[in-house]
Amino acid sequence: MITALLAAHFLGTTYEWTYKPAPGPIVNPLKGWAPYVGEGSQIQQPYSMVYFNVKWNELEPRDGVYKFNEWEKKTWDIPAAKGKLVVFRVSMDYPTEKTGVPQWLIDAGLKMTPYTDYGGGKSPDYSDPRLQKALLKFIKALGARYNSNPRVAFIQVGLLGFWGEWHTWPRTELFASDDFQKQVLDTMTKAFPDKKLMARNPSGVAGSYTNLGFHDDMIPQDTVGSEDWKFLPGILAHNLGANWKQYPRGGEMVPFASKQYMVDEYSTTLKAVQDVHFTWIGPYCPALENIESDTFKSNCRQLIRTMGYQFSLTKASAQIDGKNLAFRIEGTNDGVAPFYYPWTVRFALLDDQDHVAAQADSTIDIRKWLPGNFRANGSVSFATKPGKYRLALGVIDPYNRVPDVEFANQIDKIDGWQTLGQVQIKP
Repeated sequence: MITALLAAHFLGTTYEWTYKPAPGPIVNPLKGWAPYVGEGSQIQQPYSMVYFNVKWNELEPRDGVYKFNEWEKKTWDIPAAKGKLVVFRVSMDYPTEKTGVPQWLIDAGLKMTPYTDYGGGKSPDYSDPRLQKALLKFIKALGARYNSNPRVAFIQVGLLGFWGEWHTWPRTELFASDDFQKQVLDTMTKAFPDKKLMARNPSGVAGSYTNLGFHDDMIPQDTVGSEDWKFLPGILAHNLGANWKQYPRGGEMVPFASKQYMVDEYSTTLKAVQDVHFTWIGPYCPALENIESDTFKSNCRQLIRTMGYQFSLTKASAQIDGKNLAFRIEGTNDGVAPFYYPWTVRFALLDDQDHVAAQADSTIDIRKWLPGNFRANGSVSFATKPGKYRLALGVIDPYNRVPDVEFANQIDKIDGWQTLGQVQIKP
């Protein structure tokens, strides 16, 4: 058993510990790969999130009749997705595929304009009041279903344009007006006050919203560079360079280019992740490729540890007065982004069988642990009998309802708990 106590000094009721770093975990919630897990996908690496595209007409086949439960059972519960957090995007116009516009709107006379770009499809008339009213109503229903769902990690705004990417380039005349774009974004942000929304990029109306994350669908090819149409230059041009501190960035690697960007041009990929502060990559991502290369595998591990957050403790202390414990912890976030949700940071006392004898929630706001050093202090009270225990820390996943964030330290990790050191509770 790895000792959690590398240097400890018992000073009356005060305990102090220091910790050594270790390579970070490959799987941690809300970061890393978010692969597509549909039919035919073969996932070759560990992952904590899954990605789904879904069409509007599948979720609302009849006006006001929603099939959320049926969609979830068909997709979220397949073996490759079971227990994973979910990222999803709703679309209505996906080139080369059948329309995602509800048939009941088409039957009512909604104009559908054929196009041949990207393999072809039909673009709905976004100016039709019937479509506008129906779409805004659908967004409200979507929020009622998923805003409080603890399994949903991030939601891509989607809905408008080719692939739900908020453009119909080069057929720009087919796209929604600025006014309707604003109505969609206003309705989305109101419907999802507790979820992180991600727009394709800050072009057009989306660039005026400071409360959106962004997803780049061509990492790293279109991510950084001098061209103003690229992903990061667009973010900077809209004065959103620092909004990653509160709103996530993610996106898809250039499809079927994992070997190129994880071996031949890996430095380009790593720089993109670092410069943009990416937290996740999917649905196409290196986890979908079976590439027998030590360099490929090593670079994947490094990239996962770089993306998002990576917490490592450096020291901790505890003062105990009866069953009251005052704590102080210090550490570093060696990733490129914060943790984006206010998951509960909980302390526990583990008995000599490593069972939880008592636990108490702290007031630590883990979202404040930005890249660099962090520290937190506070107090908790335990309801337990006197005795010797191991003090442990856990970040509680509200979906699985267990501690589920692993720190990059040489410490005992027991059922998701990160052990800090031994303490004694006196009568």
